[in-house]
This record gives sequence, structure tokens and C-alpha cells, in this order.
Amino acid sequence: MKKILALLLTLTMLMTVCVTGSADGQNENTYGAYKHVFIIGIDGAGTFFEKDYMTEFHRIFDNGAVKYGARTETKTDSGPNWTSILTGVSYFKHGAENGVVSGTQERVFKKYPSIFSVVHDAMPDAELASIVNWGAVNIGIVEDEIGVTEISIGPDDATVEAIVNYFNEGHSPALFFTQLDEVDAAGHGFGSSSAEYEKAMKEADERIGIIYDCLEENGLLEDGLFIVTADHGHKETGGHGRFSKLESYSTIAVAGKTVVSGGSMDNDVKLRDIAAISLYALGVEPTEWSFTARVPGNLFKDVSGQTRPYYRDIIDFICGGIMWIYTNLGHPLDEFF
Repeated sequence: MKKILALLLTLTMLMTVCVTGSADGQNENTYGAYKHVFIIGIDGAGTFFEKDYMTEFHRIFDNGAVKYGARTETKTDSGPNWTSILTGVSYFKHGAENGVVSGTQERVFKKYPSIFSVVHDAMPDAELASIVNWGAVNIGIVEDEIGVTEISIGPDDATVEAIVNYFNEGHSPALFFTQLDEVDAAGHGFGSSSAEYEKAMKEADERIGIIYDCLEENGLLEDGLFIVTADHGHKETGGHGRFSKLESYSTIAVAGKTVVSGGSMDNDVKLRDIAAISLYALGVEPTEWSFTARVPGNLFKDVSGQTRPYYRDIIDFICGGIMWIYTNLGHPLDEFF
């Protein structure tokens, strides 16, 4: 009981800081330092990027910043998390279930624009692209009317081939996103403790390396920020959607010229923060009042962590606090979920 009361007191103090804090976490030498942001999403990979067999991942990010404890949204499915990653808005605000993003944009982008839309508004002539395996991203999250190159093609080898062709044709997007799907399929079919899942992760690792090398060969990384992430993980027996450690912890890895080498980011890191990181790198301000993403500390050189504006989304703050307490109690209910 004393431990719970102490955690509740800490949570109350945290809320006070989050609501009244004034740190802007901005530095003129890093804000807007990039011409390109590349977001590589590996569906269902969770924190498994840290495995030794992920040799391409470690090659790329040994001198970058990596957070293996980034929190997903409270619902650990693809729709909620890819939407939050690309809007900077919590699941409690956008409400984008898998079925929503698979069927319509009406509920998401009209109220909560994606970072593609925010970048387009700030830089109308900027090239934008989303090349994915899971076509729901281009159906329900990325807007159709703003000139984004949208390609939905699978399996993952075909997705990567389309990406390589796109860049080899000379395209130079300000913002690029891709989602590869086969790790998630292995997780559903066999579980994250299986040989099949490890094989899928190794193949994803190779694909990350192919994309990175293609960007380097085309001269896009000198002024490019390279990000790798996952929307959720998988239980050992397979599946996701709840809040066990394997489902609800993920990875954000960032490489670029102003990134702290060996940076681990700070403690309050959520997947939706990728939206804030991307806009900060391009020098674009978020426009949505419900935006609760932040740039973490120990990511960009000489930049303190931004204060998360929890007052914009109290429900998310409360539920996130409950999850934080649950985490610090050692996940006593994991075996039941």
C-alpha cells in the first residue's frame, strides 16, 4: 500500500510539472536542421530491435539515439498506434481502430490532420510519400488531397522494391513513411518467442539496411533524419491489443547529424512523439490543439526535453498514469493478458 501511495504522489507531482512547465525544448542549431525525415515502421516488432541478430539496425544506430522503452497507445493495435505516430494525437482523441483506418478517413484526418498535412501547409511545394504494405495507412490516415505519393503494395519485398525504385528515380521527399508487415504476421502466426518470428525480424533488418543504403547512395542522408519504429509488439504466444510488456513497449531509433550519439532519450517517451520529432527536424510547428507529442530530451544535441501538454488530453494523462503505476508494480497481471 505504501508503494502505491508513493507512486500516486509521484504521479500527482508529475502532473503539476506537465501542466505548469514552461521549457520549450528548442535550440536554433537543431530546429529545422533537416530537409528530409524518413520514418521506417516495422509492424509488430516491439523492442526486438535490440537483439544481437539485428546487425543492420545496430550498424545504423550505434551512433544514434535509441529508446527501447517507448510506450504505445493504451490499445496496442496497428490502427491506434500508426495513427498516433502520424498525427501526434492520443488514441483517446482520434479513436482510430483498425476498422476505421481500413475503411475511411472521415473520423481521423478531418479533425486530426496527419503530419503530412501539417508539413504540406507549411511547405506547399514539398514532396511527400507513403509507401506501405498495410494499405489501411494510405486509406485512413494519410490524406489524399495534398499530393502525397501513396503506394500500397506487398509483400514486404515488393514494398521495399517500390521504395528503392522511388528514390532511384530521383525523388527527394521532405517526409517519407513506410510500414512493413511481415513481422506482425509472424507474431500472429507463431508468437514472438518462435523461430519464425526471429526469421521475420532478421528479414526486416535486412530491409531496413537496404532502405538506408539506398538513401545514402542517393545523397539524402546528409540532411536527412532516419527513424525506425514499431507500432506494438507481440506476446510470446502471439497476438496483441492489451497491455503486457511485450505488447505495450516499443522502439524509437533516430539517426541524423544533430542526434546525440548513444542517446537513450528521457523517461517520458511515447510512440506519438515521432510526430513531434519529425516536425521539429523540419522546422514546422504543430497546428492541432490536441497534439500531445513532444520532443524527448537526450535526443537532439543541446535540446532539453519538451514538456508534454497533458492538459490537452486529461483522459490520456489519467490512463497513462495508471499504466505507469502498473509498470512500476512489476506488471503483476501480465500472465492474464
